[in-house]
Amino acid sequence: MAAGGDHGSPDSYRSPLASRYASPEMCFVFSDRYKFRTWRQLWLWLAEAEQTLGLPITDEQIQEMKSNLDNIDFKMAAEEEKRLRHDVMAHVHTFGHCCPKAAGIIHLGATSCYVGDNTDLIILRNALDLLLPKACTADHSGETLLSLDSGSLHGSPELEACPG
Repeated sequence: MAAGGDHGSPDSYRSPLASRYASPEMCFVFSDRYKFRTWRQLWLWLAEAEQTLGLPITDEQIQEMKSNLDNIDFKMAAEEEKRLRHDVMAHVHTFGHCCPKAAGIIHLGATSCYVGDNTDLIILRNALDLLLPKACTADHSGETLLSLDSGSLHGSPELEACPG
């Protein structure tokens, strides 16, 4: 993958800034594939928790979901989103298509914010996991990767723990 990634691919975040400045790893963390795979992981964790609480969710349904986490049909999802006018429900239907036994329990009892907000938090955490080691290896005596004078991370425990 070239610096910034392939801008026509669901595996890479698409932005002029990303193509100029972001690493392929960072572009992947913000990509559609990562986002929608994370939605599926959250739906799996939800189903597992609901099963533990006694809801009628079978091991077979859980296994079917586990087996299809990466089986994302982006074309189908786009068609469903056009039809339903709802991104989350489009992906519920798309995931349900490849998990027919689990289709009725995907997103059971959840709101769109369950996957949207939690995915945003996971993406931001993982992006920081990529960024902070680079900030820690920046030259703290002069130019730095982050503008520490702006207070963006100055004095934070993450940077205080950096060698430097």
